[in-house]
Amino acid sequence: MAARRFPRGGVATPHYLASTAGLATLARGGNALDAAIAANLALGVVAPYLCGYGGDVFAIVWDGELHGYLGSGRSPRAATIDAVRDRAQSDTMPYFGPHSVTVPGAVAGWFDLLDRWGTRSFGELATLARCYAYDGFELTKTGAAFLGGSVAFYEGFPALRAAYDGVAAGQALRQPALARTIDTLAADGPDAYYRGPIADAIAASVQALGGLLSAEDVAAYQGRWVQPLRARYRGLEIAELPPPTQGVATLEALRILDGFALPEDGPERHHLLIEATKLALQDRNDYVSDPAAMTVRPEAMLADDWIDGRRSRIDPQHATTPAPGEAHVGGTAYLCAADADGLLVSLIQSNFMAFGSGVHVPQWGINLNNRGASFTLDPAQVNALAPAKFPMHTLIPAMALYDGEPTIVFGTMGGDSQAQIHVQLLAHLIDDGADPQHAIDAPRWYLEPATWTLRAEPQFPDTWFDALHALGHDPRRTGRIDTGMGHAHAIQRMDGGYAVATEPRAEGAALGL
Repeated sequence: MAARRFPRGGVATPHYLASTAGLATLARGGNALDAAIAANLALGVVAPYLCGYGGDVFAIVWDGELHGYLGSGRSPRAATIDAVRDRAQSDTMPYFGPHSVTVPGAVAGWFDLLDRWGTRSFGELATLARCYAYDGFELTKTGAAFLGGSVAFYEGFPALRAAYDGVAAGQALRQPALARTIDTLAADGPDAYYRGPIADAIAASVQALGGLLSAEDVAAYQGRWVQPLRARYRGLEIAELPPPTQGVATLEALRILDGFALPEDGPERHHLLIEATKLALQDRNDYVSDPAAMTVRPEAMLADDWIDGRRSRIDPQHATTPAPGEAHVGGTAYLCAADADGLLVSLIQSNFMAFGSGVHVPQWGINLNNRGASFTLDPAQVNALAPAKFPMHTLIPAMALYDGEPTIVFGTMGGDSQAQIHVQLLAHLIDDGADPQHAIDAPRWYLEPATWTLRAEPQFPDTWFDALHALGHDPRRTGRIDTGMGHAHAIQRMDGGYAVATEPRAEGAALGL
């Protein structure tokens, strides 16, 4: 099936109710940024296992120029390696629990983005989200499977399980405490979250479980406006966000691949894509973190000499095995929106893994992120935990530009696999000239950097697996639904409008006017 085409604008998200909220906003005269925020607010309610009001948000916006926004938070100011080792009784960074929580950035990000481009109030844009939270919405079979599978990770977190356990397909999920948060934000703005009663409750919930986050940490939060990083691939310019995100890994892999004449889609091509992404992810693990802690700048990682050196390591006839690194699996929601005036939004929002840390703020219905799980307690590593530090972040919204004008808005969820999926999508979109929906529908693979295990969807033919084995890979078949394969969405500018594509691996929708 080809991407759906709309003359005046569109929105794509991983949940049909969120896409509906975005489309309703466009239909009422809102712009693409309004639509993106309305969709995101709804996603935090209808897909709390992907994102929410205790997570982070990143965005790239085109309004005639390219703008980047980093909405992620720092570790607590009291969070030293020794303090976390002592409290967690562990030599490794906890994946769940109070020590994995960083200051949430999404709420401030929504208001910052609206202040710059919005034409509607937060309250108006939150109307459907608030209804879904207070009145409830019916879980589909797919939604119930996502919800139930995610809840299973949180055996030791009774407050979170009480909020979501036992809801089956066909039943309504109600979240009245989250509706209270939405009402409070609509009435009092972000100060209620960062310097008011919500901030106090967030800090109290973390500290009750032995964590170090304080109300002062929450109050100190600020989002950051940045210039996206850019690199050329096949005559186009790809824009990604700078560190602490992994956007530089996508650009490094693409620059490496730009020196090869890619074969037609098949095992030999995928071998080159895999080898290039291995090199880029290894560099990400070694060098990318809070910009203040990095010893190698992202511009250096995209310089000709660096890229030439990495490209020379690729053997077109045989796979390599880098040293193992840290794994960053995650649950995230990517969405994109466009309007008739040419405003384009690429936005991604996440609590990290499923519901996040497991720390639930019951009086406000908020699930706190576990972005701090990306830190390590090894002080020799660039991403070592330190007070008030940004962790390396997997969230990477993106755009592709031709002759200085955006032509494709795209992105995906998937933790470590995000940069890898960007590379695969762009090979289809740019090298093959594929329709956006066909590019998203195509089978995918991803590498797990902790072991460099290659996971591949069973839609690839047996001959594909055999050929990659012969090249030295060991691809393992996944199930037909594996969130490591991401939930990708894209909007392509076309003559007379937009082609809007959504992810068949989720329950999203590509809608427009």
